[in-house]
Amino acid sequence: MDERTIEVYSAAARCFADEWRNQPPPNDMYALLQHYFTPGGKTADIGCGAGRDVAWLNDNGFPAVGYDAADGLLAQATAEYPSLVFARAALPALDTIASNTFDNVLCETVIMHLPHDEVTKACARLLDILKPTGILYLSWRVTEGNSIRDISGRLYSVFDAVRVRDVLGAADILLDVEAVNLSSGKRVHRTIVQRR
Repeated sequence: MDERTIEVYSAAARCFADEWRNQPPPNDMYALLQHYFTPGGKTADIGCGAGRDVAWLNDNGFPAVGYDAADGLLAQATAEYPSLVFARAALPALDTIASNTFDNVLCETVIMHLPHDEVTKACARLLDILKPTGILYLSWRVTEGNSIRDISGRLYSVFDAVRVRDVLGAADILLDVEAVNLSSGKRVHRTIVQRR
């Protein structure tokens, strides 16, 4: 992960948590998860932020663990949802997670915070932590032109969806679309695949 982005999220974790709590729920994403994820399957939320989606997953039949690289966000998640499990892990390595561990993996708007040369490694690793026939929901914010940092210093890398699809070639693509995220109002690319 981009270290400066992690530092921004940790330092302003409470502000980001409040911002996400005040957004409308991402019901469009939740509908996709209910349709594609394996009910009752062991689930990971990679880049869980303040834990909102981990709570939704657990409440809707997908027993989930939340992982994030920002200690400040993990503290917010643990304070808000003390009965749920959160742990530190950073893309692209996810070195605290074993291969073939999860039935479902959610990675919502995280990989655009990676340096350009780490995106494909991260996608390959997300597939690797899935069990055979497991489902990966992967999305990222679409940025036009060149990679940028926003006003707070977070990195938004620009990369082609073809690069992601190429890395995920060892899986069956179930969905691959661009859409406006109903929660954030931002344009995102969504890819859902099933590992062979």
